[in-house]
Amino acid sequence: MLHNSFFLFMIISYYGDGKGKTTAALGLVLRASGYKKKILFAQFIKGEFKTGEDEALKEIKGLARKKFGLGFVGIGGDTKRPDEHKAAAQKGLKYVSKNLDNFEVIVLDEIFGAVKGKLLCSEDVLKLLAKSKEIDFVLTGRPKIDELLAVSDLVSEIKKVKHPFDNGLTAKRGIDY
Repeated sequence: MLHNSFFLFMIISYYGDGKGKTTAALGLVLRASGYKKKILFAQFIKGEFKTGEDEALKEIKGLARKKFGLGFVGIGGDTKRPDEHKAAAQKGLKYVSKNLDNFEVIVLDEIFGAVKGKLLCSEDVLKLLAKSKEIDFVLTGRPKIDELLAVSDLVSEIKKVKHPFDNGLTAKRGIDY
């Protein structure tokens, strides 16, 4: 059910164990920028690690990119305390909530992982989504969070069929990050 059928503002979710969730969100951002939409690309989990989109997003007019994560939680040499990760994610959600009126499209990248990792609770994300009926939201992340998918108007599961990681290869610059 569309949460505002007159204007057709949507909640779009990309989740699953396959590669391409953030990439799909970035494609949507590119398309929205072509229509001069005001866009917020808010990244949860992903922290100081440099990615190709960090540089590319600087080139898009009308786009604000914010990183609220401190990096992957508990993996890849993570040295941050769980409460530090949680505080960063909560700061991000508050920022988004306070700045809703400034944007037409808001991407909450890795929000599903932030909920699954107990950095944020799904109830707070649901409250945020309910605050505005005039914003298109894009939610991404690996885990399936049923209560967030239930309010989504468009859901795509990105399923891994085959990936070079399965053969011990590492992430490739420009493809995976």
